[in-house]
Amino acid sequence: MKFTFSLFVLFSIFLASAQVRTKNSFDPTNAREGEHVEYCHTHKKMAALSMNQDYLVQKKLDSLEELHLSHQSIEKGVVYKIPVVFHVLHNNGVENISDAQILDALSILNRDYRLQNLDANNVQPEFQGMPADVEVEFLLATKAPNGACFKGITRTMSSMSYNGADGGLQVDAIIAGNDVYQGQWPGNKYLNIFICGEIGGAAGYTTNPSGFSANQMTNGIWVLHDYVGSIGTSSVGTSRTLTHEVGHWLNLSHTWGPNNNPGNASSCSSSDQVQDTPTCIGVQACLLSSNTCSTDNAYWGGIDMKDNVENYMDYSYCSKMFTLGQVTRMRTALQSNNTGRANIRSQANLTAVGAGLTPYLCKADFSTDRSTICVGDTIQFSDESYNLVSGWNWSFAGGNPTTSAIQNPTITYTTPGLYSVTLAATDGVTNDSEVKSNYIRVLPSPSSLPFWEGFEAYASLANLTNWEVYNPNNNNAFTIENTTGYSGNQCAKLVNFGQAPSNIDELISSPIDLSVIPANGTVTLSFRYSYRKKLAADYEYLKVFITGDCGNNWVQRKTLGGNQLSSVALATTWKPSSQADWVTVHMTNVTSNYFEQNFRVKFKFEGEGGNNFYLDDINLYSGAPSNTLVLGLTEQSIAGIVVYPNPAQDEISVKYNALMAGAYQVSIVDMAGKTVQNYAIQSAAGENVILMDINALSSGKYNVKIQGAEGFTTVPFVKK
Repeated sequence: MKFTFSLFVLFSIFLASAQVRTKNSFDPTNAREGEHVEYCHTHKKMAALSMNQDYLVQKKLDSLEELHLSHQSIEKGVVYKIPVVFHVLHNNGVENISDAQILDALSILNRDYRLQNLDANNVQPEFQGMPADVEVEFLLATKAPNGACFKGITRTMSSMSYNGADGGLQVDAIIAGNDVYQGQWPGNKYLNIFICGEIGGAAGYTTNPSGFSANQMTNGIWVLHDYVGSIGTSSVGTSRTLTHEVGHWLNLSHTWGPNNNPGNASSCSSSDQVQDTPTCIGVQACLLSSNTCSTDNAYWGGIDMKDNVENYMDYSYCSKMFTLGQVTRMRTALQSNNTGRANIRSQANLTAVGAGLTPYLCKADFSTDRSTICVGDTIQFSDESYNLVSGWNWSFAGGNPTTSAIQNPTITYTTPGLYSVTLAATDGVTNDSEVKSNYIRVLPSPSSLPFWEGFEAYASLANLTNWEVYNPNNNNAFTIENTTGYSGNQCAKLVNFGQAPSNIDELISSPIDLSVIPANGTVTLSFRYSYRKKLAADYEYLKVFITGDCGNNWVQRKTLGGNQLSSVALATTWKPSSQADWVTVHMTNVTSNYFEQNFRVKFKFEGEGGNNFYLDDINLYSGAPSNTLVLGLTEQSIAGIVVYPNPAQDEISVKYNALMAGAYQVSIVDMAGKTVQNYAIQSAAGENVILMDINALSSGKYNVKIQGAEGFTTVPFVKK
């Protein structure tokens, strides 16, 4: 591309370059063909940075150093090594990618920067012989800033994974909560790569070399989990995002210049400060015949060259090369002391962070494909010891076999209970062991119908075999409340008041045998809950899931959120004081494909710092909804009937308030007056919600009819 020189703008042309995915708006001119992904928003990052006078002063100093370095010879044949740490910031979802996916990304990065990618042999004829070896390799650091041995990967569970408007706050979350070292990981000692669920609309962004942020942890790369490597949540098509972003981190611009707007004709007058990348305006697809500018410089001897679409710093999906000019620019960046890039690849630093050293056993560790199973199921154990292991000695209480000496054994459990697992690992010199107590939960044999749970028999929900408590945020979990049950003294309680936002808590049943129900039979799941908001604007969820295979696959069958869960706000802690404070829910959409022996139900509460939640009288029984199995009912009238959603596609919820309990018929009636569904209900005192499956109904208008001793009322709804 045309080469222009400005003393104070050469080195740190822009701070942040980004491959961008935005949730709220989409600019197709800044996206690759066929994608709803914006690739870069550098101009937004620059606009904010240009307001910082300290940065502008430092940029001038960096430019002076760059001018000096540009006159020095660049070491050739010397392979620079850069220590890398992958920081996984997750909220216990798909963004918590595997070690294997991270190692795949590292392999791709090394392949591309050492010109070991086979597709480099297939560049267009005009660029044959030009793909260049950067002679840079990337190694996992194995020593944390405090000297602790680790495997080059940290993991932090935080809702900040999906709050990427400010990347600095995401880094703060990693500093405070990662599982290796809580403190700064200096950017002049480690190439920090932050893997997140959302990064302000970007797929990836980074910082160019700058003395302004040289030793800061934020002198790193942010990237979405599904743009890391080529396996797991990512794909081959997005696997070179880190190749592109590391190019920016080593001072490369886009091939059309320092902006995020490919396709803009004005870029023919711009520059990427590299002479052997032909002048272009950038593409968003693999347009191999593209020749967008006729202003190529003297490097090309007057030839009007085609665009180097296959360059890693373009936006095509067929990138496969760096040029020698780009290599020179990147290796020059690695000479800079001001920016910390020279230190990061120095031998002294490599030794200090444990990159490239002979590996040894740091820690024994392991994981499983699942830790809760039904009787007779098997578990796959995976050794995750690091960084070198040559021998394994496993011990499995309650398992078959009870011991193993292979790396990744498969174990069967046939007796209900909670079991510990021990792994003793060795590298031949160093030994270490890991014990996980009560790690494997083998659920009891399936309960028979009718099933009822009133939580009266427990002092605690911890370490039970028949109820599993899941609390990934490791804060307030489901527990027993012993004074405010609906039908007795006790119920399950979640202290949600005062919790931080983005909490997930689950209460999961043991197996219940539905295999005795005929395929044309019906099953109803009923339960009661009590809840209030903290603020009127709060929007928290109760979601109900079911499974027929012991929990290998869950399907959501009920969602109550916002005002559906409760429309009443209470600024102080909520605790029910009467039966009228409870809502009874009947679910009729437990369909025949879940009539299995290992049926389970899961209650998932998604909190946002609202108020407390209580759960009681969980019932599962054959037949239509009825409160005869739900304890403590008396007769009464109803009011305030609401049908939602309306229009509806798959199911409707019928909500009404009963001042006293009573017997009712709840029906769906078509516009010809024909009853198409009918259920006998013994209504509970307080608010009631009945879930009705309308999948089988034809599109059109219907009425929900509620018939009682005092007459009937109807509420219309539309089936989409």
